[in-house]
Amino acid sequence: MTDSEINLNNNYTRKPLTAKEEKALQQFRENVKDVIDLINYDVEKFLRARSFDVKKAEQMLRASVEFRQKSKVDTILKEYKIPEVMDKYLTGGFCGHAKDGSPIRVELYGNIDLKGLMRSTKKSDFERNKLHQCEWTVRDWEEQSKKLGYPVDGMTVICDMGNTGTSALWLPGIKMHLSLVKMLEDNYPEMLKRLLVINAPRIFPILYRISKPLISEDTKQKIHVKGGDYKDLLLRYIDADNLPACYGGKLTDPDGNPNCASMIGQGGLVPKEYYLENTDFNLQLQSATVPNGDRLYLDYIVEKPGSVLSWEFKTEEHDISFGLFLWENEKYKEILPIERTDSNVVIQDGTYTCDKVGKYFLCFDNSYSWTRSKKLRYTCEVFAPVETSMIQEINKLVGDCDWKTLSEKFETTHL
Repeated sequence: MTDSEINLNNNYTRKPLTAKEEKALQQFRENVKDVIDLINYDVEKFLRARSFDVKKAEQMLRASVEFRQKSKVDTILKEYKIPEVMDKYLTGGFCGHAKDGSPIRVELYGNIDLKGLMRSTKKSDFERNKLHQCEWTVRDWEEQSKKLGYPVDGMTVICDMGNTGTSALWLPGIKMHLSLVKMLEDNYPEMLKRLLVINAPRIFPILYRISKPLISEDTKQKIHVKGGDYKDLLLRYIDADNLPACYGGKLTDPDGNPNCASMIGQGGLVPKEYYLENTDFNLQLQSATVPNGDRLYLDYIVEKPGSVLSWEFKTEEHDISFGLFLWENEKYKEILPIERTDSNVVIQDGTYTCDKVGKYFLCFDNSYSWTRSKKLRYTCEVFAPVETSMIQEINKLVGDCDWKTLSEKFETTHL
């Protein structure tokens, strides 16, 4: 698509209604007229989100009205106070507006210490933070529409995935992310104007596949993927004055910081003094007891080479040793040697890319302790490599080349 084909006045993603769709909209408005004033959002978007199925859209809207009342969304801009740990270490922020007037949000995906934040907060803290962002966005649309003299909506998101590694394949964090996406899709449908993914890492196809169930065909048309050569893409939609200098624009903090840290949270490791004992994250861990003087083996089947095994564990009161094995030729083959960990002090985690198929075992070794059994909390997941059909789909998001070329070029330029 050339620049001349991009409608910068907000109509690019919203197709004109057909006669049938117009009739459905009239019927929908009639059906929900008793609650339509209870929601500060374009109700047509609910109908579009349900492919103009009036019954499903009505169910969606009524559920959203109930959710908003329960969550006290209407007062969240005045009453919400961000927890200190999130204020200091949550990444991302708004920085100006795109050429079409939509607000720009930058997400530093690779800089967030999601494990630290989830150990220091509750799920409801993440939810209320996202709801606050959405309500701020709706208010910004109103202000921009008055300022520019034409309707403004949608959000332009720059998702910077620099520094993203296999640690992103952390199941509790993925579940949290997906639950937040679903909450936003259920209550703020069609909010995304465009998603500009830059510095896409090698594991992007796996992350995309995990998120795919929540990505509609319409949303796919809004996603653009780039490696390190992204400046032209960003400047296609964003004037240099509104683009942070670190991405090739002219926007800086008053002190000249090109990362615009006063507007965009830069993240960082969360200090352990913020950690809480009773968090929603701890409730997601499975439990087991490793007897004194014994070992516990937990097996996981890997069916495809290139799969990623991701684990995390902690123990109560006392430490334990840990190793990884592959069952091969009727015996355990050592993959990661057994080493003693301070799992009672610091939560242990890791990943391993499996070049062989077979049965892998997490080994928790308590053989050195003759008097104490160990209480173990753990989680583990196998992430299979991405299928050819999925890579072909991602190639469409990349646009001007293919994923293989993009990932190889990006890796070369970041050596």
